[in-house]
Amino acid sequence: MPSWDADQYSLFLDDRTRPARDLLARVEVAAPRRVVDVGCGPGNSTALLVSRWPGAEVVGIDSSPEMIEKARRNLPGVEFVEADLREWAPPEPVDVVYSNATLQWVEDHPRVFERLWGWVAPGGVLAVQMPANFDQPSHRLMRQLASSPRWAGKLGGVLREEPVASPATYHRMLSGPGRRVDIWATEYLQVLSGPDPVLEWVRGTALRPVLDVLTGDEAEEFVAAYAAALRDAYPPEGDGTTLFPFRRVFIVVSAR
Repeated sequence: MPSWDADQYSLFLDDRTRPARDLLARVEVAAPRRVVDVGCGPGNSTALLVSRWPGAEVVGIDSSPEMIEKARRNLPGVEFVEADLREWAPPEPVDVVYSNATLQWVEDHPRVFERLWGWVAPGGVLAVQMPANFDQPSHRLMRQLASSPRWAGKLGGVLREEPVASPATYHRMLSGPGRRVDIWATEYLQVLSGPDPVLEWVRGTALRPVLDVLTGDEAEEFVAAYAAALRDAYPPEGDGTTLFPFRRVFIVVSAR
């Protein structure tokens, strides 16, 4: 998992939270007792869960101490745990296991999804949302630059090609007796403002593994070349805004 800058991630927070709202709207659990937010980040998704189910015991987990610190400041009455989802487990079954924009960072999805499903109580739900924009210029240009002769020696293998599979792949992976699987994809046409907004967006997410490796002048050199490529790929509109299409995959698995 990369290191995180919670403040940088929180730029464009409404755009980042919109898919979390859309995922939650499809979770059909009336009154859960226990809810876990897997990869809670700065607590923006956790706040939605607390608002939807004020009587539930809601726990947020994240491996980033920076994110957990900000989440605790934002929601002081909620329990947040600094933990790796591949190692942590709830003490008892959970009615809603919810994960917004986290599992794309974790490898071996068949094993990870089965692990999370193992937390779900009878009648409960596993709800997951993941970015699926890795074939778009924002991510493709980053990988091309990282694999160029200038950077391949330091950045080879740092960026994965396709961290998220197709919706059909997840349906086959998650279908089984006693489960109802609902999967869909949505492309959001995000309207961003400010200078180099796509760069600022990915600086808080997809660019983090690169910035974990490069520092100082090298980081500045890489970012400058990448920013120039992004400006060509995402030119500003006449009103100064920038259109940034972003596709996401949603998965809701319900225990029948």
